Amino acid sequence: MTRRTAYLAVYDTYADWETGHTTAHLAQNGFTVRSVGPTTDPVTSMGGLTVRPDLALHGLRPEDAELLILPGAALWDSGDALAPFARTARAFLDAGVPVAAICGATAGLAREGLLDGRKHTSAVSFYLAATGYAGGEHYVDADAVTDGDLITAGPTEPVAFAREVFARLGVYEGKKLDAWYQLFHDSDPSAYEVLNG
Repeated sequence: MTRRTAYLAVYDTYADWETGHTTAHLAQNGFTVRSVGPTTDPVTSMGGLTVRPDLALHGLRPEDAELLILPGAALWDSGDALAPFARTARAFLDAGVPVAAICGATAGLAREGLLDGRKHTSAVSFYLAATGYAGGEHYVDADAVTDGDLITAGPTEPVAFAREVFARLGVYEGKKLDAWYQLFHDSDPSAYEVLNG
């Protein structure tokens, strides 16, 4: 079996807790998870972890990936340092490869114009409105939203974010997907049997 590859973007101040459910369960279900940074120089997460990216952003190609994951980071709201990641997200979406963005990464996509015509969510609507984007009418007040190849979520919804990724990629489906969410979001122990049955 050929392992599919999901790329997790890593950059200074990235919110390391937002994508843990997603990457762990992708890795457990036949995906190779690789990190992609601005360069291959080490970056430091918001939680103080140092990560050396597997790949520099300039070497990332949509045809080599099944998914691009963009976590939040303080840098999304403090200049244009992460704009190249938003431009890469555009290339992925144009190529029909899914992009999953959470927290501040949604603002980066808004600035890039990628939310202007797609249903999406974020922390709150006025957070994205502050970017000056033209997609306010497509904002959905929900934990996480999938519109075609684009998945978005707010900063407090890492489990809902993961659920949408798993549904889009077919990692878990139907009752197993529901059980996964019940177990990790609702702490429902009865879901364990369905998930592992």
